[in-house]
Amino acid sequence: MSVTDFAVNFFVALFALIDPIGNVPVFAAATAGALASGRRMVALFICAFAFLFLTFFYFTGVTLLEFFGISLPAFRIAGGVILFLLGLDMARDDFTGKFADAAEAGEVEGAAAYARRRFERLVVPFAMPLLIGPGAISTVVIYASKAKKLGPAGDLVGVLVLLGVSLATMICFWLTPLISRALGRIGMTIIVRVLGLIVCAMAVQFIISGVAETTRNLVQPEAAAPYASS
Repeated sequence: MSVTDFAVNFFVALFALIDPIGNVPVFAAATAGALASGRRMVALFICAFAFLFLTFFYFTGVTLLEFFGISLPAFRIAGGVILFLLGLDMARDDFTGKFADAAEAGEVEGAAAYARRRFERLVVPFAMPLLIGPGAISTVVIYASKAKKLGPAGDLVGVLVLLGVSLATMICFWLTPLISRALGRIGMTIIVRVLGLIVCAMAVQFIISGVAETTRNLVQPEAAAPYASS
């Protein structure tokens, strides 16, 4: 896998898992009644937390697995199972209804004070595990292992991908009013459910790859790596 292929695959996988567009209605509900400056600062805090947290796992994830004696295929299968449940939840249920505790409207306070207060409430469950769930952590750990094969360039590109996904997420949250207006409730629901289907398919692929790595001739190579370059 080339550095370019690694970067594109990592970005697409992590972007689909974090699903910033699908989480726009959740973010909108969580910051209802906020001024634009306050909403932007909340988005900045959340995305900075996501970047730092994922970067930590990017550089320590494999070491942590070794410490606990967990093989990468086992972690891949476990992450795939959890990820499948999350994707199924996204594809079937009203995913945004679980986070509809809107922010207190009408309060007069500075943007920084509001952002700090809302961030403390949104670290769980919005920042984690909704944005940074087991699927995202599993993906970061898996791609960190692939980056080691590319040397220092792989580590650098991986961090840039994490930064790019975090910035893209922040921009999506900043554009919450425009995206909500353009797509409407029905459009938002469709995006969440389609991305849920994609996440389910990615989860199945994780499980297939993990089974392929722990068995012999049980899974066809083209199923474990369907788009591997020849």
